[in-house]
Amino acid sequence: MHLVTLTVLIPMLAAVVLLLPPSGKSVQARRITSVIFACVTLIVSIALLVKTLDGQTIVYAIGDWKAPFGIVLIGDRLSALLVTLTSFLALCCVTYSLTGDDEKGSFFHPLMHFLTLGVNGAFLTGDLFNLFVFFEVLLIASYSLLMHGVDKQKTRAALHYVILNLVGSSVFLIALGILYGVLGTLNIADMALKVSQLSGDDVALAKIGGLLLLIVFALKAAILPLHMWLPSTYSTAMPVVGAMFAIMTKVGVYAMFRVYTVIFGAYAGSLDNMAAQWLWPLAIITIFVGALGVLASQDFRRLVANLVVVSVGTLVAAVAMHSVMATAAALYYIIHSTVLVAALFLLAELIGLQRGKTADRLVPARAVTQPLLLGSCFIIASLGVIGMPPLSGFIGKIWFLEAALEVNLHLSFWPVYLLASLMIMIALSRAGSQLFWKQSNSEPSGERAEPVQIAMVIVLLSCTPLMVVFAGPISEFTLATATQLHDVQGHVNAVIGVSLEGQQ
Repeated sequence: MHLVTLTVLIPMLAAVVLLLPPSGKSVQARRITSVIFACVTLIVSIALLVKTLDGQTIVYAIGDWKAPFGIVLIGDRLSALLVTLTSFLALCCVTYSLTGDDEKGSFFHPLMHFLTLGVNGAFLTGDLFNLFVFFEVLLIASYSLLMHGVDKQKTRAALHYVILNLVGSSVFLIALGILYGVLGTLNIADMALKVSQLSGDDVALAKIGGLLLLIVFALKAAILPLHMWLPSTYSTAMPVVGAMFAIMTKVGVYAMFRVYTVIFGAYAGSLDNMAAQWLWPLAIITIFVGALGVLASQDFRRLVANLVVVSVGTLVAAVAMHSVMATAAALYYIIHSTVLVAALFLLAELIGLQRGKTADRLVPARAVTQPLLLGSCFIIASLGVIGMPPLSGFIGKIWFLEAALEVNLHLSFWPVYLLASLMIMIALSRAGSQLFWKQSNSEPSGERAEPVQIAMVIVLLSCTPLMVVFAGPISEFTLATATQLHDVQGHVNAVIGVSLEGQQ
């Protein structure tokens, strides 16, 4: 039962311990402490995932105040999966930073654990107000991490990120105020129970609140036209920070799944699936515009950042499809895209450091010092992102195409999605040619990558073939997770012990 809270409490304890002596003073002690806490967080997250494999929903009432009156944390298959993914990514990024990236600014390790705390809390919370609270925790940590090791000329992107998210937080609070005024609760399960009972003007007010939330989640996830901040922000952050940020857009997508499947889902009466009519066209356009951004990128890190936009558009399309198969495909794709994007950000730094002043710009430059090793990693990551067999991207792509066919949306989804894949293939082929093939006459002079850096890139990249080897059990798990998410009655009954059908 306490496993749910430990995935939040351990990162918080880690951040506090890392700010205190002796961990806060000694570089070596700080690094060892950070890695140990990251390992413990991952172990506890895996234990929570195993605990939820049988389909049970763990409801932890803080202070023993039961829902909907108290604060509850919800541990089900979906939240446990995403918490485990976050903890795994955090451990990889913390370990990668030990070669010196963590010392390029202040408080790197405490901030990484605070960010893990915020992301894990957002995945586990059972009410919208605490979703807002955890959003703020992860955003405050991300503000500081964006400035870690960044020179003054690159602060403009970080400033845009801060301002946009402050506006988003204000809209979030307004939306919560409207929904609380109409429903009298912000507990997700209780809101699902009460939203179908609305009538008259209350229906319109609830719709306004729900659409304001959609704007906030669209900003967090970076959906067009609220995506412009992401390429510049992610590409100017330190690569290890950009790698950790690969999970942050998934928080916005996760919030869409929860809110527009449970609250405004099949049992919402006249507000049933109200977000789909907005999300579907925006998702399709986001995929295409993101692919254009990939094709137009002049440096490798910006190319990877635009890949994040494409992945977000794909996931939001799954939200709009509103089917169990589409949700299952999205969950498989979340794991695949998160680890590959993180690996590409780290790989971009290693390549850039070995190309001298040219860094990761897509122009001819001196040869990299380790062309075979880094080139092989680049090829594996590229094939995975494009969706070529036999890697996990191919399975995710086929699953999405089948899901679109199932809900009869294939005529609008297939052409855009396949065209975007072609554009990404062209862009990555060009990038590989510039980075590894078209070279100046100068000899390689960059430093070789540290073994721990290469190890973390390989660990992340190894996930894509492993997801193919274990595609059977993973797909079964994601399908069961999607089925549980769409079982609104089961969720409401588990959290507040009331039958949803009996209240209709």
